[in-house]
Amino acid sequence: MQTRVSRETSPSVTSLDDLATLASYSLVDSLNCDPDGREHGRDFAPRQVFSGHYVPVKPTPIENPEYVAHSKGLFHELGLADSMAQSADFVRVFSGNLADVPQPMRQVGWACGYALSIYGTEYTRQCPFQTGNGYGDGRAISVLEAVIDGRRWEMQLKGAGRTPYCRGADGRAVLRSSVREFLAQEHMHALGVPTSRSLSLYVSKTEKVRRPWYSEGSQSRDPDMLVWEPVAITTRVAPSFIRVGQLELFARRARKQEHPQALEELEQIVVHLIDREYADAIDQSLTLTEKLVLLAREFRNRLTSLVANWVRVGYCQGNFNSDNCAAGGFTLDYGPFGFCDVFDPHYQPWTGGGRHFAFLNQPAAAERNFHMFCSALRPLLTGHQDALRQIDEIRRDFRRVMQVQMETMWAAKLGLDTFSAGLFSELATLMMDMSVDYTMFFRELSGVPDDIGPLKKSFYSCPAYTADPEGMNKRWSEWLTKWKLLTQHGCRETLSRQMKLVNPKYSLRDWLVVPAYQQAASGNYSSIRELQQVMTQPYAEQGKDMEEKYYRVKPLAYFGVGGASHYSCSS
Repeated sequence: MQTRVSRETSPSVTSLDDLATLASYSLVDSLNCDPDGREHGRDFAPRQVFSGHYVPVKPTPIENPEYVAHSKGLFHELGLADSMAQSADFVRVFSGNLADVPQPMRQVGWACGYALSIYGTEYTRQCPFQTGNGYGDGRAISVLEAVIDGRRWEMQLKGAGRTPYCRGADGRAVLRSSVREFLAQEHMHALGVPTSRSLSLYVSKTEKVRRPWYSEGSQSRDPDMLVWEPVAITTRVAPSFIRVGQLELFARRARKQEHPQALEELEQIVVHLIDREYADAIDQSLTLTEKLVLLAREFRNRLTSLVANWVRVGYCQGNFNSDNCAAGGFTLDYGPFGFCDVFDPHYQPWTGGGRHFAFLNQPAAAERNFHMFCSALRPLLTGHQDALRQIDEIRRDFRRVMQVQMETMWAAKLGLDTFSAGLFSELATLMMDMSVDYTMFFRELSGVPDDIGPLKKSFYSCPAYTADPEGMNKRWSEWLTKWKLLTQHGCRETLSRQMKLVNPKYSLRDWLVVPAYQQAASGNYSSIRELQQVMTQPYAEQGKDMEEKYYRVKPLAYFGVGGASHYSCSS
């Protein structure tokens, strides 16, 4: 095991040749390849995949790639020199060209299939073949696993071309959505929310694709025009990219006995998940049955903590199907996500998501995904009645554990030792009646103000305040007095400092990102890099200029605007 890279040491990986020596392909070396897969990886047409854990796929490079940004934090954590991000061979590989990689890196990547379930309901007929055998990584291709400083990381290109799961699409991602994902992963990590990570972002200087999108200022629910947009590839990094939907796929095949190795393949992917994501929590000497019970309990703890953290920072996943739920318990698939401005329990950035994936319904959506996770384990426990009972108990207890996590989170945001349901209920009503900015309100409250004056920075104009300003001020003052009675048990400065550790000052609002990717489309990446700098220090005070620019309520001109307030797709 190598010595962990510290911030004081020089980078240990200074070239692609250095990185190649760390390659270790656990998934493709230990799991089953699709029997119909092609060794050379030229497998770009939609087709059914009936068995196997992965399909070999060769990425399709973007034309004339240009550097946009990289994660200095992750590079440092991995021991990579920053200079690598703009070196010719690194750019070539992480913009999709594996033709000349140094050994033991491989010239072919891999894509994985998964099942689709929406809010706990299984679907099959939405795939092109109406069988469920066509879902999977349609434009996400993993190209490297590496063990760095004793930790295993998988590196996956998003937008690297067609795979057998592309369902007829072009396999590309556009710069706009790639910028959003790159910045969001950076931001979420800095917020302390478990997430896949951003490594690098490259854009093509010449290749464009047509996408449906919104005309400037459009209030349309759906895109109202087709636009040509530059293609881009962002590389996301995680210990693995195993999804709940993957486990579901193999469990469905096992239940239906779709092929002789179906149950064995389910066991293999579950054991692989434990090795990749839960080695520190589950003793490898235990029996498989014992491991599965511990896996269910550990995943429940991670998932409930994750969702509570999403709500803490104002994040809404938007499309929280089981295939967008990482089995390792972290945030995955930044598609139609959003960070809320006005506090709204029903906030939903994706026009196709419905209220079941709305902001404060995320705990319930997580419970449905957890149910599908537990169901996927059951075929491996046939004949083990005690273990099945334990799994059922763990599943039934999800709602209680989730509630504890949520109450603990709300108490921390309010600076309370214990959660007060009455105080919180009154606050939630006030925030909705007053149209309060979620992030700004809790940050201003973290200053432990003497009166409601500072809190008004977070207030939007609303009919309730216009109609009765004195009455609203009175309600807020009364609430603030009650809150102070519950927090006056220690040093005010200490309370403020603790609250500011859980209530960020800066939030990655879409109306802040829109100008950045618009400028980037014409080759100006300065706003992206400035946003990256600000959003990777979300709890810090960053000076008056940054505060005036990024710490403010959403301008009225952006309300209801497609691409700034909602999405029908992410591209």
